[in-house]
Amino acid sequence: MKTRELGKSGLQVSALGLGCMGMSQSFFPLPDRKDMIRLIHEAVDRGLTFFDTAEVYGPFVNEELVGEALAPYRQQVVIATKFGFGINDEGGLTLNKMNSRPEHIREVADASLKRLGTDVIDLFYQHRVDPDVPIEDVAGAVQDLIKAGKVRHFGLSEAGVQTIRRAHAVQPVTAVQSEYSLWWRRPEEGLLDVLEELGIGFVPFSPLGRGFLTGKINENTSFEKNDFRNAIPRFTPEARKANQALVDLLTSFAGRKGATTAQIALAWLLAQKPWIVPIPGTTKLSRLEENMVAADVELTADDLNELNEAASAIKIQGGRYPDELEQKTGL
Repeated sequence: MKTRELGKSGLQVSALGLGCMGMSQSFFPLPDRKDMIRLIHEAVDRGLTFFDTAEVYGPFVNEELVGEALAPYRQQVVIATKFGFGINDEGGLTLNKMNSRPEHIREVADASLKRLGTDVIDLFYQHRVDPDVPIEDVAGAVQDLIKAGKVRHFGLSEAGVQTIRRAHAVQPVTAVQSEYSLWWRRPEEGLLDVLEELGIGFVPFSPLGRGFLTGKINENTSFEKNDFRNAIPRFTPEARKANQALVDLLTSFAGRKGATTAQIALAWLLAQKPWIVPIPGTTKLSRLEENMVAADVELTADDLNELNEAASAIKIQGGRYPDELEQKTGL
């Protein structure tokens, strides 16, 4: 697979990464662990080198899964993980309590290294901005970990532009992660310009809209009771019905290009900037293979103009998160 550099950091990764969260949480039914290890092996064998996890996924078990799966390939791959969400004594996520205190960052780094079975974290993101800890202190704590040889690169997730600037002034930020797709284009409102100015790479998560932009979900699709999408305003049946117009646009365009709906959605993202590396998640080999082909789908300037013009005429309904979660972002 083609490679890309995240900003001007020197960190080279495959043009698409693999988001591993859904292997351990959020989208049900959960897959078999052994099957996911095999899937990660298949991804590496096909040229994927960039894998995304976090301590909070599971929690903890996703890092263990990714670490075990990538152990035979450790020198060939880049592993990104994250700190910053509060986790209570029962191992549950505490959404209303972030924790990016420097001493806690150090504790998480050591625990993540152990779970991943490695001696260095390639890319260490702050998962969400902690309003109680100055970002300069966070950047300084990660800088200390870099000096200690435990971390190679610093990243931020769902951070606003002023936070990014302040962090970058202390410790250069290699990558910023946020949602971005034709379904969610807020990063175009200033974020992408700042990343380009500072030489920071961009890693869009949910580049397929949690599955919606694959064309395999419609207003009649039902999800398992504990599937995260049941809580997302954008996934109510009414919103899905209204938002189907965007999927129809992608599907029509895909037919003309000899591609799938998902491939066009990913190819559009890849065409925005050469330092953008989407991380679609999947638990199926067929979807992994389909997604990887997107890196070879060429969209011309006319193609992009046509897609952008048509998409801008479609009014997307429903929020991407429940209000409580959206308020935790810095966007």
